[in-house]
Amino acid sequence: MDKDRSATIKIGQREYQLMLTTKATKEIAKRYGGLEHLGEKLMKAENFEMALDEIIWLITLLANQSILIDNYLLGEKKELLTEEMVELLTSPLELSTYKEAIMEAMYKGTKREIESEDTSEKNA
Repeated sequence: MDKDRSATIKIGQREYQLMLTTKATKEIAKRYGGLEHLGEKLMKAENFEMALDEIIWLITLLANQSILIDNYLLGEKKELLTEEMVELLTSPLELSTYKEAIMEAMYKGTKREIESEDTSEKNA
């Protein structure tokens, strides 16, 4: 797995790579209206349960990207994470520590776009 594009978290006894892909970006856009709205949506969650639900959804989405890639590229048949699995295998304290890994994965996933845009502008 490309470490330059992912952040690692541990759920239960297993490590997962959180990765922002184009597929994940489209899902986030459907849910929040775009990546730029994600942070404010998480901060403005009306209650604790809703905030947890959003973090669980995001962790599940980002962790499943690396599993889907491995299944596709390596022909593996690893089971995808479900939101229920994340809920059962984590504590609320752990979820709060995963925010940093989520932000790292998001940064790494968008960093390349910014760099390539800068490069193309210089060449224009």
